[in-house]
Amino acid sequence: MTQESTRPLAPAVAASEDTRTSPARRRRGKVGQETTNWPVMIILFLCSLTVLLPLYVTISMSMKTSAQAVDGNALSLPAPIDFSGFSQAWDLTNFPVAFTISVLVTIGTVVGTVLLAALASYAIVRNWEHRLFRYSFFYLLAAMFLPFPVVALPQIQLTGLVGLANPVGVTILHIMFQLSFSILLFTAFLRSIPLELEESARIDGATTWQTFWQLIFPLLAPMSATVAIFAFLASWNDFMMPSLIIADSSQQTIPVVQKIFQTQFSSNYNVSFASYLMAMAPAIIVYLFTQRWVMEGVTQGAVKG
Repeated sequence: MTQESTRPLAPAVAASEDTRTSPARRRRGKVGQETTNWPVMIILFLCSLTVLLPLYVTISMSMKTSAQAVDGNALSLPAPIDFSGFSQAWDLTNFPVAFTISVLVTIGTVVGTVLLAALASYAIVRNWEHRLFRYSFFYLLAAMFLPFPVVALPQIQLTGLVGLANPVGVTILHIMFQLSFSILLFTAFLRSIPLELEESARIDGATTWQTFWQLIFPLLAPMSATVAIFAFLASWNDFMMPSLIIADSSQQTIPVVQKIFQTQFSSNYNVSFASYLMAMAPAIIVYLFTQRWVMEGVTQGAVKG
């Protein structure tokens, strides 16, 4: 008697649950469909073409023969594929030397920028109540609006007087001009780190130096990656500063070397595009593998700060 009375209730309960849940499910599905913003997608697609199309032309032209490169059809595929342009550009620009100098300058810039910006930001954030540190932060922010061409002449004279008219001087200047933006990113991120972590470390007997290197600096890893990538791109692609500071043409970086030999590339488009591709390949590869850290570091600094 009891079993027979309860049997009809099961379909009714299931039907009522479906009635309650189905509108919610339909609403979730509707909201999910509305997240696709086609106008924005189309705009992003068109913007991506402005990058992908020149990249395709560069790769295609670098793999063509000299005759194919001047046929007036830059969008055509190389047939047959010819890598002689890379070997000619390699020998013509003395690519190994220029590449090594660019790598050393970039590594020095990245390491120096990350370390100095992290130390300065930590000192500013943890001593914000002191006027000197607060004014120092504003001074560094003001330096962001001072481009290198404005102070190019005194910098050239100064590096020449102290014997830094070489890649070392370029590295130091790269670090100095990257500090303002890097400190801005680090300070925003450091404000999200609670002071209780440092207080617990000090209770355990850690000094300020130990607290920074063993506790704070590891927590800055996402933002350090972001700062390092920005410093890498700025240093690797810089043309003006090395061209004005470095006195010896044999010690120039890749962008300047390409400019020096540009007249010899004028009639050999495959050689010129091969040289351009070899110069920008490291920056493209580094950014492709580290772009998620750029977004992660900027997002965390913006949300938590």
